[in-house]
Amino acid sequence: MSTEYEKMLNQEWYDANNDTDLLALRSKVQDACFEYNQTRPSDLEKREALLEQILGEVPENVEIVPPLWVDYGRHIKLGKNVFVNKDAYFMDGNRITIGDQAFIGPNCGFYTNTHPENIERRNQGLEKARPITIEKNTWIGANVTVLPGVTIGEGSVIGAGSVVTKDIPKNSLAVGSPCRVLRPIDPEQ
Repeated sequence: MSTEYEKMLNQEWYDANNDTDLLALRSKVQDACFEYNQTRPSDLEKREALLEQILGEVPENVEIVPPLWVDYGRHIKLGKNVFVNKDAYFMDGNRITIGDQAFIGPNCGFYTNTHPENIERRNQGLEKARPITIEKNTWIGANVTVLPGVTIGEGSVIGAGSVVTKDIPKNSLAVGSPCRVLRPIDPEQ
């Protein structure tokens, strides 16, 4: 029989609200986020150590401007030279992968989790988590929301305020709610 944690990573319905192991994991990392968010900007060593505690691994030249919030932290994999502006929220019930050279504007949310449409199942606290992938050399504008199961292709730009509900092909300029591709990106611009 699978644990709720295993169900979560296997994209099955799981109980996120009543499972003591999941609650303990979230509580521990949220304490680390709180401490990270209260650390002085000049205390780079402490901030780096806390970020490693939150994410498990921090590649070369990664900057995340506090405040930062995550559900588990351990499911977030960042590439090199990634910049995440303030007020980022990573609901990482499943993997969130962000490639090299990605730029993420302020107030962005990455939500792997969804709930059943059926009222009784939803009221039981069931969730399902699907991975999110942001490929390398992307730029995510301010206040963007990325929903479960989405892949944003390499070199794409997502306009501010967009709600990304479906995959975006590589080298695309996409905006809106729901987010739609406006045009391919001109490599000369």
